[in-house]
Amino acid sequence: MTTEPLTAADRCDRCGAQAYVRVVLPVGELLFCGHHAREHAPAYTDVATHIQDETDRLLAEHGAR
Repeated sequence: MTTEPLTAADRCDRCGAQAYVRVVLPVGELLFCGHHAREHAPAYTDVATHIQDETDRLLAEHGAR
């Protein structure tokens, strides 16, 4: 299982923005930006073997908007 911190090189599989969530599935993994992680959470929450959520970094890195 990959649990390395996500970096700017990790991109959302839906839109290409910086990924802040890694969803590890029984086969493979998905990377999501904060927006798409929230949008697709109902679909992956029950099947994921691990969810690495670093969305708290958004506030620290970009401030409140």
